Amino acid sequence: MASAFLKSTRLKLVFEVFTEGMDKPVYKNKIFSNIHRDANADQLYQAAQAIGALSEHPIWAIERNDSFDIDA
Repeated sequence: MASAFLKSTRLKLVFEVFTEGMDKPVYKNKIFSNIHRDANADQLYQAAQAIGALSEHPIWAIERNDSFDIDA
């Protein structure tokens, strides 16, 4: 039976950026690597909100990206 081992976790913040003269927003990503693997959703949300408070653009989405190694 195959097993999956958590290799790394990344946190992706998507910011909604409105530029002058544009009718639609542009979405810009910021990815943070080396996130603690045991971080739960509440902890990641709090960290994202703290980072978002430093930005002039609002957060549109918060994503967690886990990468796994699969061995037999």
